[in-house]
Amino acid sequence: MKVLILGSGAREHAVTWKYSKSKRITGLYIAPGNAGTGELGVNLPDVDPENSEQVIEACRKYDISHVFVGPEAPLAAGIVDELKKAGIPAIGPHKSAARLEGSKVFSKNFMKSHNIPTADAVEFKDTVKFETYIRGLTGPVVIKKDGLAAGKGVLVSSDPEELIAFGKDILKDDTLLVESCLEGYEVSIFALTDGKNYKLLPVCADFKRAGDGDTGLNTGGMGAICPVPFVNTAILNEIEEKAIKPTFKGMEKDKLSYSGILYFGFMMTDEGPMLLEYNVRFGDPEAQVLIPLIDSDFGNIADAMLNSNLDEYNPRVSNNSALGVVVAAEGYPGSYEKGIPVSPIPVYPEKDALIFHSSTSEDEYGKVHTGGGRCFTCVGIGPNSLKANARAYEAVKGVKFKGAWHRNDIGKKFFTNDQ
Repeated sequence: MKVLILGSGAREHAVTWKYSKSKRITGLYIAPGNAGTGELGVNLPDVDPENSEQVIEACRKYDISHVFVGPEAPLAAGIVDELKKAGIPAIGPHKSAARLEGSKVFSKNFMKSHNIPTADAVEFKDTVKFETYIRGLTGPVVIKKDGLAAGKGVLVSSDPEELIAFGKDILKDDTLLVESCLEGYEVSIFALTDGKNYKLLPVCADFKRAGDGDTGLNTGGMGAICPVPFVNTAILNEIEEKAIKPTFKGMEKDKLSYSGILYFGFMMTDEGPMLLEYNVRFGDPEAQVLIPLIDSDFGNIADAMLNSNLDEYNPRVSNNSALGVVVAAEGYPGSYEKGIPVSPIPVYPEKDALIFHSSTSEDEYGKVHTGGGRCFTCVGIGPNSLKANARAYEAVKGVKFKGAWHRNDIGKKFFTNDQ
């Protein structure tokens, strides 16, 4: 099995790491990859994941068995459709199904049409109507950009001026939704699907705000925890009955089924689980804490997804906990410097800690440099989330570059419920 993984983030490093453990792998390629993936497989830095011609050419050159698409942008651009036309199997949705993530309006309409519990929302394309609507509101609301925004197209606020400024900026070139603000705590659930069947993975929670105590600007995610201590079997059963099963039935009805990953972002409210959004791929940073807890050979999992055999396959999952802390560049999620030299990173026993790179590069002297806003995810693994937290923050100490920063409270709000 020769696999090509598309992407350069910490999510793709985690996927590459997991594939590298497979007994079925005879070749592992990553396009474009990063300094971390380059230690596990062959990076293809000149292959653009959104350029189908380049991807297909690489598949033929390296005799690729299947492609695993990591990020959302190539999926929304239809990379899987082009690979299918070329006869190359791929894990990820076709372009039509990718709208479940690529368009907030499309996904909201899908939820409503299939009676999936979600927040009420109003769509706007016109600036004047939008501003009039906002000025007539009291209390907080959520504004969401319709298209992809790398986790930064959402604002929760009760300040009319802040909401109007944010919305007007979106409306220059996109549609937006104004959504009711739900109270509760968020959880992330990932399902493996083969287009007919699905299998759920352990529940995660990510930490989107930049500051401790869930304050500050929204980011792509500053850390994550898996599993979430107090999401028990009863809660999970309720989520599955009210939202997950209806989603997969709706996808089949609307011809949106595919082989790959489907993410459900829930707000757990006093009225029950409410679906906030879908993603059609692994999350980042959730993948970094979820994937290390999968005990099964990832080559076998991929095979089951691509051959519609998931109903006969039960992925084994560890009883451990994992917690990830993102180390970011100074200024993120605003403007930040790239190409910052990184001090040599210590190697930890994999059973205790893993460090995943995001968009890093290595120069001719073997020196690692940053390449993005979120630069590394330090993952601690332990028998419970408190131990995982301690190991993650110990690993954070080993990641050093100018201006590096991180949140200090990842997982903390869940620890009172930890067992």
